[in-house]
Amino acid sequence: MTDTAAPARSSTGFDLTPPSAEERARLEAGLTPEESKVLLHHGTEAPFCGVLLDNKQAGAYDCRLCGLPLFKSGEKFESGTGWPSFNAPYDQDHLKLVRDVSYGMVRTETRCARCDSHQGHVFPDGPPPTGLRYCINSVALTFTPEGEAFPDPLGRGEDKPLMGSAG
Repeated sequence: MTDTAAPARSSTGFDLTPPSAEERARLEAGLTPEESKVLLHHGTEAPFCGVLLDNKQAGAYDCRLCGLPLFKSGEKFESGTGWPSFNAPYDQDHLKLVRDVSYGMVRTETRCARCDSHQGHVFPDGPPPTGLRYCINSVALTFTPEGEAFPDPLGRGEDKPLMGSAG
């Protein structure tokens, strides 16, 4: 008899099981050089150039690599930093926080909890009520408008429509 553990699920019901090596290779093959630099090699896109920076639509911001929803549009705010900023995640289970001591600084890196891709950093200088600023690379995200189905590149049946949960 084999031990088949149930997949890890977030509090909002998403499967957090990491992609298999084959799935990951397939997902990575679809990245542009800039997406690869940021998501896989912990890079940072130039400020004020991301296509999602000025997006004001209702919906959710999802991991570009695996499709996991990371932020709701209602949590997005204008920080003036040049990157999309949010004061709370879609679901705390969807983010992994990692201590980052690169470039002579101590910061907290944000990664996708499912595929471990680099998203950006979180800082303690955001607006109320959380006081947090999740500073995220636009190229690390895709956007799902409210009422449309989430991306499901891993084929996990999680492509349910986003309804009334944008904020």
